[in-house]
Amino acid sequence: MTHRVLVVEDHTWWRDYICSVLERASRWEVVGAVSDGIDAVEKARELKPDLILLDIGLPSQDGIQAARRMLAHDPSSRILFVTEQQCLDIAEVALSIGARGYILKSDAGRELLHAMDAVVGGERFISPKFAGRGFETTVDGRAVREIRCHEAGFYADESSLLDDYVRFAEAALDAGNGLIIVVASSRRDQLYQRLQADGVDIDRITRERRCLWLDVPAVLSSFMADGRIDEARFWNGVGALILEAARGSRRDPPRVSACGDCASTLLQEGLMDAAIRLEQLWDDVARTYNVDIFCPYPSHGLRCDDESQVFCDLRAAHSAVHVR
Repeated sequence: MTHRVLVVEDHTWWRDYICSVLERASRWEVVGAVSDGIDAVEKARELKPDLILLDIGLPSQDGIQAARRMLAHDPSSRILFVTEQQCLDIAEVALSIGARGYILKSDAGRELLHAMDAVVGGERFISPKFAGRGFETTVDGRAVREIRCHEAGFYADESSLLDDYVRFAEAALDAGNGLIIVVASSRRDQLYQRLQADGVDIDRITRERRCLWLDVPAVLSSFMADGRIDEARFWNGVGALILEAARGSRRDPPRVSACGDCASTLLQEGLMDAAIRLEQLWDDVARTYNVDIFCPYPSHGLRCDDESQVFCDLRAAHSAVHVR
């Protein structure tokens, strides 16, 4: 299947390079190539391409403004920013308005076609510079995706659950990752105490924004409506959150770890379909941003008719599942 692409780039040599790469790949058809933000908006409306490759630094109207107008006209537009803007704030804005991907020109030689495949396939793609997924080269020269880490655990008691929360948090902080923890206030207090007891200076780490603490109800309300997940709001919120956590990472490129009770809370509220879908979305996040994710569940009090089917569905949405 051939996908129609609009290329928006004001540097002639770079525009010609992208077009030549796509012309050599039978999967892509360049239907337009423009150098101006205003022209790009008009061409997007006229041509209705399957994918828009969009630079940020454009004359007359920058890529962010152009993307906003494109998405206002057609919210289903698939926009992949291809830029040298390495500022986390700019990347956060670009993703928050609804773009499907953000790739640096310096990464394009190796990752552009992978990024395009991901976006037209309904996924997201973020350059490794922004805690995104990278590609490793095998002996025969093939590029392969890094394996995601999206772990779930089922626990018979609160103490065991907290033990693994602490294990995950300490491993993330020791590795220099930015850390996101989404829990209820009562569990936050217990985690604080356990981390402090282990010698972790959690007050300083929190002040330095190396660890971001969020409340489950606040996070769920940001993307839930009438018991269902608004996936556009989910992606916009999660993208901004991960980039914020990436600022606190001590690694280069930055890496983020996240853990929390959102899906288990939905399951305990009887919202089984929403809980499963949320874990599937988190699995997509793990692939897109190369984020390490830990999702603990109590093994009792789950409000569902078929626990074995729920367990099967949850297992399919994780890279590893254990029971304690």
